[in-house]
Amino acid sequence: MAKEPDSSTKTVAVIDFGSNSVRMVVAQVPAKGPVEVLERVQRPAQLGHDTFSTGRLSRPTMNGVLAVLRDYRRIMESYSVQLIRAVATSSVREAANSDAFLDRLETAIGLDVEVIDTSEESRLTVSAVLDSLGRSTDIRNQDTLIVEMGGGSALLTILHRGKITGSESYRMGAIRLQEALPTAHETPRRAADMLSHQIETMVNGIARLHHLKKITALVAIGGDARFAAHHVGKNVAGRKDLWAVSRKDLAGLIERCASHSTEELSRLHGLPFTDAQTLTPALLGYCALLKATQARKMIVSPVSMRDGLIMDVARILHGQQDLNLNESILASARSLGEKYNYDAAHAKHVVELSLALFDALRGEHGLTAHHRLLLEVAGILHEVGGFVSNRSHHKHSFYLINNSVIYGLRRDDVTLVAHIARYHRRSIPRSTHLEYVALSRENRMVINKLAALLRVADALDRGHSQQVRDIQIERQGEEVIVYVPGVSDLALERQALSAKGDLFEETYGLTIRLEEAGAPTAPARRAEAME
Repeated sequence: MAKEPDSSTKTVAVIDFGSNSVRMVVAQVPAKGPVEVLERVQRPAQLGHDTFSTGRLSRPTMNGVLAVLRDYRRIMESYSVQLIRAVATSSVREAANSDAFLDRLETAIGLDVEVIDTSEESRLTVSAVLDSLGRSTDIRNQDTLIVEMGGGSALLTILHRGKITGSESYRMGAIRLQEALPTAHETPRRAADMLSHQIETMVNGIARLHHLKKITALVAIGGDARFAAHHVGKNVAGRKDLWAVSRKDLAGLIERCASHSTEELSRLHGLPFTDAQTLTPALLGYCALLKATQARKMIVSPVSMRDGLIMDVARILHGQQDLNLNESILASARSLGEKYNYDAAHAKHVVELSLALFDALRGEHGLTAHHRLLLEVAGILHEVGGFVSNRSHHKHSFYLINNSVIYGLRRDDVTLVAHIARYHRRSIPRSTHLEYVALSRENRMVINKLAALLRVADALDRGHSQQVRDIQIERQGEEVIVYVPGVSDLALERQALSAKGDLFEETYGLTIRLEEAGAPTAPARRAEAME
């Protein structure tokens, strides 16, 4: 029995709407110390079967999910849950009638479900995996592939020395593959051969795109991977919560599973039918990906996206940031910049100037640490549009960023970054800019405040020479004065600032001025002239 929580401890629940089940974790989050999981439950649901076969969620499936959630509601009430976060992935995200489904959940149960994209799904999953691996394992120092074979998609994330360099979702989930291939009337062996051929074809394409031959470690998560660990895995030295499954042992397990139907697998291993249904195709996927790398075994971690959700909720309650995540976001942004041949030195310098302005003007903009991160990403990527053309490159930057995945940033955040970068030059936001006008007033003001700082920072490095360094920023009445040491001629920067300072003046109601550090200010010069 869980001990009685003190007043600073919060009881939380996270719910995950997956392709073949709805899962919930209830946990206690203390003000200090580790999270304590109180209960894990899961109930079958045919969300993936509906979406991947018909493109819509059926009424019986919706009603079944509502019944599950009413049961979950009673469990949460018994624990006096204070905070709930519910998320849905591909089976809901891709359903044509997902809005109707989500509305029914909110109306009937009072549950607000967030449909997350693959980037957020990857972020939550990898956060939990890295936490489970800890600092002791050498996996963090290798090129690592983290794989989860879900019902709808296979989520692949690539890490270089613990930092994410790529994350993609591929439509080779176990349920999706079975719905797409005509295996219903085939023998189990023939069905497995058809699935294997399809999976290997897809993995070959993935391997070429992501250079999987460079991968030296593979970490697998998910119920099917845990099944393999239980049957043929060996504990990693010194770790009771990590298992190693060799290529040979995994292939042997697949050979045995492939000779049985779903019903037989369910009976033999005491599995729910929905879990037995995904077993063989998921194991085939892990095996094909393992063979595509240099790794000789797959490491199985018991964590899931729900563990990442719990960690995320705990950080929010504690007012903390995921510093590893921030580093990965910036690494992903720089990787995207390299893809489009960006000027790394200029981007780095503009970022430094932008952040100096952001920090000096906190009282004026009232934005958060997360907004500071978005400004940093926009500074890194503001000129990537030059890869397309130097003409109107700010517009090309908007398109490239807005249609890219930046690991760790939600889709809404990527859109904000794209707009901030788009307004680093030329026109300021206007009512004729439809993408901008379609955003909420709150988001438009975030864009204006951050783009104004980016425009000023870019003007200070107008010649891409990085000569404006170690600036000092001072507020004097209705002016913001930027003192620049060691530069005797600021004519080029003043000219650029005159052209690009309009958004700053309009947004902050302040005039911005450059002065050489140590030189007399304008009032002092006027006083000297009168003497």
